[in-house]
Amino acid sequence: MSTEYTIVIEKDEDGYYVGSVPALPGCHTQGKSIDQLLDRMVEAIALWIEVKDNE
Repeated sequence: MSTEYTIVIEKDEDGYYVGSVPALPGCHTQGKSIDQLLDRMVEAIALWIEVKDNE
């Protein structure tokens, strides 16, 4: 099963891209490039879901 989430992306003052998922409180990460950020977002979302499933 595949679920889609909206990711909000901003660029911080140090040049890093910061992404968060509004539907998943506390789910966020950063990367030096958009590609790196998106890879990390996939991991962050999977971990967020894993933690919530185990609560």
